[in-house]
This record gives sequence, C-alpha cells and structure tokens, in this order.
Amino acid sequence: MTTIATLIPVLPLLGFLSILVLPHRHGSDRPGWIATGAVGGSFVATAITFVWLLSHEGHTVVISLFSWISSGPLTVDAALLLDPLSITMCLFVTGISTLIHLYSIGYMHGEKDFRKFFLYLNLFVFSMLVLVLGSSLLVTFVGWEGVGVCSYWLVSYYFTKDSAASAGKKAFIYNRVGDVGLLLAMFLIFTHFGSLDYLTVLSQATVVPLSDVLALLIVLALLLAATGKSAQIPLFNWLPDAMEGPTPVSALIHAATMVTAGVYLLVRMSPVLDLSSTGRATIAIIGGATAFVAATVATSQKDIKKVLAFSTVSQIGYMVMAVGSGAYVAAIFLMVAHAFFKALLFLGSGSVIHALHGEQDLRRMGGLQKYLPITFPTFLIGWLAIAGIPPFAGFWAKGDVLTKVYEYNKLLWVLGLLTAVLTAYYMSRLFVLTFRGDERFRDITHGSDPHESPWVMTAPLVILAVLSALGGILNLPWVHGTSLAGFLAPLVGEEAGGVSHGTEILLSLADAVAAGLGLALAFSAWRSTSPWPRYESKFFEAVWRWDDAYDATIGRPAQRLATFGAEVVEPRIIDGAVHGVAGTVLRSATGVRKIQSGYVRHYGLAMVIGTALTVLFLVARSW
Repeated sequence: MTTIATLIPVLPLLGFLSILVLPHRHGSDRPGWIATGAVGGSFVATAITFVWLLSHEGHTVVISLFSWISSGPLTVDAALLLDPLSITMCLFVTGISTLIHLYSIGYMHGEKDFRKFFLYLNLFVFSMLVLVLGSSLLVTFVGWEGVGVCSYWLVSYYFTKDSAASAGKKAFIYNRVGDVGLLLAMFLIFTHFGSLDYLTVLSQATVVPLSDVLALLIVLALLLAATGKSAQIPLFNWLPDAMEGPTPVSALIHAATMVTAGVYLLVRMSPVLDLSSTGRATIAIIGGATAFVAATVATSQKDIKKVLAFSTVSQIGYMVMAVGSGAYVAAIFLMVAHAFFKALLFLGSGSVIHALHGEQDLRRMGGLQKYLPITFPTFLIGWLAIAGIPPFAGFWAKGDVLTKVYEYNKLLWVLGLLTAVLTAYYMSRLFVLTFRGDERFRDITHGSDPHESPWVMTAPLVILAVLSALGGILNLPWVHGTSLAGFLAPLVGEEAGGVSHGTEILLSLADAVAAGLGLALAFSAWRSTSPWPRYESKFFEAVWRWDDAYDATIGRPAQRLATFGAEVVEPRIIDGAVHGVAGTVLRSATGVRKIQSGYVRHYGLAMVIGTALTVLFLVARSW
C-alpha cells in the first residue's frame, strides 16, 4: 500500500518525463492523453490510499523515501506524510486536475505549443502534490517553489504578448515576497523546536514553551507566506492578471493548485497558530478584508475571467477568515466545495470563450442560453453554488464558515454576510450578461450561431456540476460521524464552542436571504443592457487603485532610484572611482618617467651624487 501511495506524486512526474522524452507528431493529441492518464492514475492511487488510511490506526502514515539532508542538528528526510488533511487535499487536487487535463485536450487542440502546455501542467500537479504530501516544511517548500515556477510558465504561456509576459513576471515576483515569509517561519521554527518535521513541531507546539512575541512572529511569517501564494491583501493583485494564461490554467490555479496552498499551510500549522490569539486575529481580519474588497471589485469587471478571478480572491478570503476564527474544518470544507464550483465556472467560461472565438468581454456576449445546451445548465449550477443558494454545495460550505465566524466575532460576520450579498450579485450579473438578454456577439461570429464545445470539454462540466450540486453532503451536520469534520477532527481537533440549534437555523436563513437579495438586485439592475446600465464603479473597476498605489509608492520611486543609479552613481561614483585610480597611476607614472631620460651621463651624475651623499652620511655618523 505504501508503494501505491508513493505513486500519487510519482505518476504526474512520470507523465511529465514521458511527454518530455517520447517523440510526438506535430498536431497529435497524444501528449494530452498521456498527461490526463498520468493525473487520472494519481487520482485512483489517492482513492485507494484514502480507503486504506481509513482502516489504519491513527489515520497517519509517514513514508520515508530517502535521507535528504543531514547537517549538524538539521536532519530532513524526503518523506511523504499521509494523514486526513493531506489525503483530503490530494483527493480534490488529483480529481479536479484530471478533469481539467481532459478539458484541455479539446480547448488547446491545434495550439502550436500543445506538447509544452501539458508538460507544464503535469509538472504543476506534481509540485502541488509534493507541497501537500511533504512530511516537513522543507519538503513542502520544494513543492511551494515548484508551483510558483510552473504558474510563471503557464501564466506567460502566450509570452509573445506583452501583457502575458508581464503577468507572468508579476505572479512570480509577488510569490517571491510570500516565499520570504515561509523562509522566515522555517528559520524561527527550527531555531525554537530544532526540527522542520511537521509531526515533531506540531507535537511540541503545546509542550515546548513559546514566548508570545516569538509565537506572533511565526504566525505573521506564515500569514505573509499565505498572502503571497493565496493572493490575499496586500499581495492579492497578481491573481487577476494571471488570467492572461489559457483558461484551463486559470481553472487549475484557482480550483486545484497554487492558491489553495496558503490556506493548506495555515491549517497544517494550526496548533502553532493557536499559540497566538493576536496572530490569529490578524489572519481573520486580513481574510475578511480581502473577501470584501475582492467582492466589490468583481461587481464592476467586464472580462468574464476577471470576475471569476476576483471571486476566487474573495472566496479564499473566506477560508483565511475561517482559519483566523479557529474554524479549520470549515476552511477545508469551503476549499473542497470551491474547487468543485470554481473549476466548473472557469471551464464553463472557457466553453463560452471557445464558442465566441476567444471573446472574453461581457459586453459582447448575451443570449447564449439556447446555443450552449450543456454549458448553460452546468454553468447555472455553478452560479447557484457560489452564490450560496440552498441546497447547493456553496450554501453549506460558506454557511459553515459564517456560522463559525459569528461565534468568533460579530463584526467579521457582518462583513462576511455583506460579502455574501455582493457574491450573489456579481455572479448573477455575470450569468445574466453571458446567457440572458440581447445577443451582442453577432459581429464576432459574423452572423453564424455559436456552437457547443466537444465532449472532452463538456464531460468535465457535467461531472463538476454534479459535484457542485451534491458536494455539501461531505460535511452536513446530520452526518457528522462520517463527515469531513469527523475525518479531520483528530488532526485539527473539534472546533470549540458552538451556537445553539435555533441560532444555527437563523444564521442559515440569513445566508439564504443574503444570497436571494444579491440575486434580486442583479436581475433587477441587469435585466436590460440597452442602453448599458450605469451600475459600475470606476474605482472598483480599477481595483481600488491598488496597482496605482503600488506604482506610486514602490514602482516609480524604484524607477527613479534606478535612473539615479544609472545616471549618477554608475558614471560619477563607480566609474569615477575606477577612472580616478587609473588617472592617479597615469599621472604618477608620467612624473616618475622623467627620471628615465635614457642618457648615460644623467645616470652617471646620479650615481656620483648618490655616492657623495652616502659618504657624507657615513662621515657625519662617525663624528
């Protein structure tokens, strides 16, 4: 069974190597099928491992592959940690990734770099699996860096476009800032606990005394890491620009890999987070603020993928807020449900873009309901799920988060509920502008009707629609004994406290009312687009001027500093110093050269004078 478990990360790596080494005919779909089969095999291995783990005592197994680092007190094995959290992550990462790979075969068909695309995709999944399966922070860091570089390659896939190249660099640089946080956390943890192994550190977290300051510093460093990878304030604005990559990449980054890594890290380190109430409160505030800010921005975006991108930032904000509130199971429950409906929505938007020959502007869509008989109903389910309409998965998952946040802090709950209204509003706006109303795409299709996508693209939509509709059953209250909460409880513990049954019902009703209000506002405001309604804020459309602020406070000053360095420091100081030394040597050499005249009489005179001076010196000494 340990061999099967080891296949979970190994199969995507083998898929990567196979595509890299084997010859492929140009235009062949074989690389796509190899990549899809590799990730699908990884999902099967994960499912088998999950069943085995259920029967294993303690639900925790460490598989040591080899000794990696042994230097003084630092010992690190290349090892896999199988426990409820890692196997839950692997199940939805491999499952959703398999569907995205299958979808990509149709979406990317005919692309010049088709083979390279699936090469990167398999490596991306392998890196994510290393991240979640690593038995120590250092092994996790390897996967952490792997998903970072793969996202850079995939976001800038169309690198001949300046916007795509710039978006790739932006994602890479922002994530490096987050990496500093993870490295600092690792340094502090190793300094205090003497180990980077998860089981060792987490078992000592409640035993080894930790000062309040050190605990706060570790938590804040972990938060910085999470804000970079999971796109939270102040490092959230790289993620919307990442939409420059192909749509399947957007689905993979937003639903199965990359942005969930930060939340995973925080939940994995939950015993350490519990040591600092101030640190956890900071996490909750950052998550709540990000959820609200991103939701306001999504209300005014005109690019269908940008709306979904800011939606992801907002939903991840909910998860981070749940982590800060101590609701670790609720955060993972929303992460899983979000993977279902966000993958569905991104792939559904890709089907719309495919039907409209690459168009992404909502102002040039509309009336697509009758032309896309599979995309439309599946997208409708994804819309209702993320909007929080019962009984779809999003209602249960988001409701679980808001209930736990209500216990923790009433003001954060109000902010979360307001964000839920905005979520239902902007997703309903997107749905109406895409599928309802006037047909505004005729100039794009040149009069012809849009067409439905091939089966390799629609089959994943149907599967994801079923999961988005029924996914809430994973953690419903009345199946608690066998639910996600019951499975994860030994790892993160039962969430303390709890509201009364009556309060829980009222909070659920509030969630449903918030979703219904958002839908009503959107359908009322956007029932007609002739003329285009003026319900969009330029401030929100410009992302609260966040990029402008960074440009003014960091970008422009750095540019001026670089210009000063190029025009003053380089030529006048650095080059001036070099030239000054050379000039001094030249001038001194020129002066000394005068005594080397080449005339023998001059040298003879110098010898006579020198001898006379020597004699005089000796005589004077003898006196």
